[in-house]
Amino acid sequence: MAVSVEAPTLRMLQSPHVELFSQGAEARIYIYTPPPITTTWLDDSKDVAGSPRSIAGGSAADQLIIKHRFPKKYRHPSLSANLTASRTSLEARALLRAARDGINVPALRFVDETQGVIGLQRIRGRTVRRCLGAGDEAEEEEESESTHSISEHVLSDVASEALDEWTQSQVMILIGRQLALLHAADIIHGDLTTSNMIYVEAEPGMLGRVVLIDFGLTSQSSSAEDRAVDLYVLERAFASTHAGSEHLFTQILDTYFTETDLIRKGKGKGLKSAEILRTLEKVRLRGRKRSMVG
Repeated sequence: MAVSVEAPTLRMLQSPHVELFSQGAEARIYIYTPPPITTTWLDDSKDVAGSPRSIAGGSAADQLIIKHRFPKKYRHPSLSANLTASRTSLEARALLRAARDGINVPALRFVDETQGVIGLQRIRGRTVRRCLGAGDEAEEEEESESTHSISEHVLSDVASEALDEWTQSQVMILIGRQLALLHAADIIHGDLTTSNMIYVEAEPGMLGRVVLIDFGLTSQSSSAEDRAVDLYVLERAFASTHAGSEHLFTQILDTYFTETDLIRKGKGKGLKSAEILRTLEKVRLRGRKRSMVG
C-alpha cells in the first residue's frame, strides 16, 4: 500500500518557528524566524565536551517571508494544481530575472512549484506608501491575488513617519529607475502600488534604495501596451492614495522615460520612451471613458 508523504515545504509551515500572518483569496503569508543554532564547545584544557550554547539564528535579519498558494476547493483538482504551479513558477522566474538584471527585489530563498510555496528574503524598511504619509492599506472589498499578500506590514516594520519633501523627491527618482530596468527586462509587475515598494534607508546622510515586492500578478512582455498599463495602474494608485501627488508621479515618469532611452541606447534595442508615452496616453483615455460610462 502506498504511503502518503507530505511535502517538506508543507511540513515547514507547521513548524513552531513559522507564524501565519494573513490569508487572502489566493494565498497565505507566513513569517519564518529560524531558531538559534545550538552547538557544543570543547574545553581545550580537558579536551572534553562542554555545555551546549546558542550562537546564531533567531534574529529578525534572518527571517523569511513564505507565500503559500493553497488549493482551491471550487476548482477541479488538476486545474487548481496546474494554475498553482504555473503562477508560482512565473513569480519565481520573474524574481530571478529581475535580480539578474540588477533590479532590487527580495532574494528568492526556495520555491516549490507543485505545492505553490515560495520563500523570500524579508526586507527591512518601510513602504513608499508610508514614506508619502499615507496610513496602513485598508482591506479591499474585492479580494484578489494581491489582497493580504506580501504587504507593508510583513515586509516593513520601520517607523512610519513620512519622509521630508526632498527625500520623497529622490525616492521617486529611484522608483523611476527601477521601473525602467524592470520593463527593459520584459517583466510586467501587474500590481504596481506604493504598498508594493519598500524604501530601505542607508546610513545617515546617504540615499537608500527602493525594493519592488509582490510579483504575484507578474507577466513577461515587451509590448508598449503592457508597459503603459503597468504605469497607469501605478498612476491610479497615486491618485487614489496620495492626494496632491501629481508632481511626484511626474518625477517617476520623467526618470522612467530618461532611463528607458539610456538603457535602449546601451543595449542597442528596445522600445523608445516616446512610444510608451503615446501608448500611455491612449490607456489614460480608455480609463477616462470607462470612468464616464461607469
